[in-house]
Amino acid sequence: MKKHPVVWFYLLAFATAWLGWVPIALGSHGIAPFDNPYFQFLLLLPAIGPAFAAILVTRAAHGKAGVRALLRACVQWRTGVVWYLVAVLGPLAVLLAAQGITKLLGLPVTHAAPQGDLLPMVISALVMALLSNPFEEMGWRGFALPHLQKRYTALPATLVVGVLWGLWHLPLFFWAGNPISEHPFLPWLISTVAAAFVYTWLYNSTKGSILLVALFHVALNTFGVLVPGVSVSALAILYSLAAIALVAVVGSTNLSRQERTRSG
Repeated sequence: MKKHPVVWFYLLAFATAWLGWVPIALGSHGIAPFDNPYFQFLLLLPAIGPAFAAILVTRAAHGKAGVRALLRACVQWRTGVVWYLVAVLGPLAVLLAAQGITKLLGLPVTHAAPQGDLLPMVISALVMALLSNPFEEMGWRGFALPHLQKRYTALPATLVVGVLWGLWHLPLFFWAGNPISEHPFLPWLISTVAAAFVYTWLYNSTKGSILLVALFHVALNTFGVLVPGVSVSALAILYSLAAIALVAVVGSTNLSRQERTRSG
């Protein structure tokens, strides 16, 4: 693990998550014994998978001091107020802009406006996001990105993280009834890879705060319930434009006006 920490991280992150998702996907198609409701407990694995992999590999490669540094980044809150506004309100702005693009271009929408009382849906989305997204970010931005940025500039490091972040979700596209399974895969993957540039910009600009990127991730998934009629193709267009703008304005070396955050 010391020689190839990033490789080991991704092997563990994928294996842990897919061990939870694949049986659920099989069960959703009526394949026994995975159609038994008790297999839902396996969903704990993808929720904690990236964090588990990050901590395990960090412990092996950098010892207890490395794990402490990783955990400190998870609660690193000392950053400008403006970055909190970006993290919390930025996702709402993204979704509203994508909603506008969807209407303007007449793009197909997978999910219609939710019916019934929104409050329970928003609370449910928030709880699920809080129980999974911070653990994801401990892996993607807390471990993989800084390790890759130690060796490469921010642009290729972000592309690697973005592509593998997208492919990590692949079993969800075979899970019948899961909202992600209804999205066209290619536009969704493009959206995810392009969005990774926004996450890198936020992470590097806050000197490696996992807390801030986790807030962005949680807010995005929560506001997604409140802003209906958003096409994944519109998100792909919007995030791609944002990625191009970031490279043009702040440069591909750091994707931030700050020096890129490195680890290891």
